[in-house]
Amino acid sequence: MNNQLLPSKKIVLFGTSADPPTAGHQTILNWLAEHYDLVVVWASDNPFKEHQTTLQHRSQMLQVAIDEIEPRKHNIKLCQELSDRRTLITLQKAREIWTDAEFTLVIGADLVKQIVKWYRIEELLKQVKILLVPRPGYAITKSDLESLRNIGGRCTIATLNAPRVSSTAYRLEQDKTVITPAVQQYIQGQHLYSAV
Repeated sequence: MNNQLLPSKKIVLFGTSADPPTAGHQTILNWLAEHYDLVVVWASDNPFKEHQTTLQHRSQMLQVAIDEIEPRKHNIKLCQELSDRRTLITLQKAREIWTDAEFTLVIGADLVKQIVKWYRIEELLKQVKILLVPRPGYAITKSDLESLRNIGGRCTIATLNAPRVSSTAYRLEQDKTVITPAVQQYIQGQHLYSAV
């Protein structure tokens, strides 16, 4: 398969801080690749978070993590050009590339309460389905789902068990078990996170 951005029927959009990408990100990407025609991923600047590493490094680490997935998935595409602090703008960029696609937006369970405050959220929800990805330590409550559905959210909860790992554990506790060997090698080579 070539690297051209080809139209696809069911496209899932997965923006992630990836600060750094973890084994959990790989698990999610692998699951998405089995359920959608195309998985479009990018490193994002979440306006509600503080990032420790530049967007460029986070994007490169994300590509390293994608390349490390075995067996190789040919329907996962890093599209850093879609990254925008506003998800609605990201979606508009995606629609210019894939004009005939049905889009689903991936939201981690940690963002369920936050999404209702996003820029022009009701307009966004008219154009995408929402796939909620469970995360250990973050409950997806009936109340949260109702809040999202009340503003037009069409939500599904992913049936995957992501490992109990987080980028925060790496940044704060220097827990090398949460990231993959290739990402760790990149971090050391680029002297990121004080070369943890």
